[in-house]
Amino acid sequence: QVQLLESGGGVVQAGDSLRLSCASSGRTFSRDAMAWFRQGPGKEREFVGTITRAGKSYYADSVEGRFAISRDNPKRTVYLQMNNLKPEDTAVYYCAARDQILTAPIYRGVTDYYYWGQGTQVTVSS
Repeated sequence: QVQLLESGGGVVQAGDSLRLSCASSGRTFSRDAMAWFRQGPGKEREFVGTITRAGKSYYADSVEGRFAISRDNPKRTVYLQMNNLKPEDTAVYYCAARDQILTAPIYRGVTDYYYWGQGTQVTVSS
């Protein structure tokens, strides 16, 4: 069982930056695909971005160019750097993990991931 623990959420103003962290207990972290999702008030959980075991990242159109995902395998930690935050980025942000099959397409769906953190709240005021 993999446990994920997010941190770094908070209340910021529009245009500010914030960095979220997700620490994993998984011993196979370096071989896992890691992702960030978010769920705004009254909305479904949506894909934000993912980083492959090779370190290549993919993003939702809504955050492309503003958000960046990175990973530190020795620390078993994945990061979400969020720049130029907007009020519509307000949500609970969740970290997710799964083993990555090398021949598989990029995992973008909620049901693609096996393990989830408890979430961290990000609130962006205008």
